[in-house]
Amino acid sequence: MQFSEATREKLKAVSTATLTTVLLKRGLRNVFIRGIHKINPSAPRMVGPAFTLRYIPAREDLDHVGAFNDRGHPQRRAVEECPEGHVLVMDSRKDASAASAGGILVTRLWMRGIAGVVTDGGFRDTPDIANLPFPAYHSAPSAPTNLIRHHALDINQPIGCGDVPVYPGDVIVGDDEGVVVIPAAIAGEVAGEAFEQTVFEDFVEERVREGRGIFGLYPPGPEAQAEFLRWREEKRR
Repeated sequence: MQFSEATREKLKAVSTATLTTVLLKRGLRNVFIRGIHKINPSAPRMVGPAFTLRYIPAREDLDHVGAFNDRGHPQRRAVEECPEGHVLVMDSRKDASAASAGGILVTRLWMRGIAGVVTDGGFRDTPDIANLPFPAYHSAPSAPTNLIRHHALDINQPIGCGDVPVYPGDVIVGDDEGVVVIPAAIAGEVAGEAFEQTVFEDFVEERVREGRGIFGLYPPGPEAQAEFLRWREEKRR
């Protein structure tokens, strides 16, 4: 399904917390990739379709220092083939004992216009990555190269990242709290509902800061709903 710019812009305006609630309404509970964080807290929000890479455990006869001379190496191919505006998501089996990628590859993704990168393992060269205006999420810094623990295998196939299923084309959203995976088929409707919920929650927060209690406000009763509609109309003027 086509991922529209309108959907992207709406998702840039909503939190991962709101998205998890909207997805829960649709019966989806396992959508938040646990145990990871953004390396550069000042990097922008991340929104884009998933392009995936899967690692399996390394084996010494295959994963040696000469492996990267092969232009067909899946890790290198993923960095060069991930489409602009997509998010590269790596299944590293939650193993941060060796890096999923490093500063040069992450910089290449940034320069190619990739929307962000996610691994449930670790990255190396994290001081360099922390200086990039680019959303890169991992579990922990890891100086050793991937070859000692990881064998790059599949590109753009279904994976698990932080115990969350990720299918190519699923929409990945990242903020300062973490990363959420939205099934591609419902991304547009989820974005629309989450955007509307965010507007309502802005109204609620404003009232709470004024000293209002939450009963009848959050969730709203009829009076609060009518008040919200008036508030929203005033904001539009």
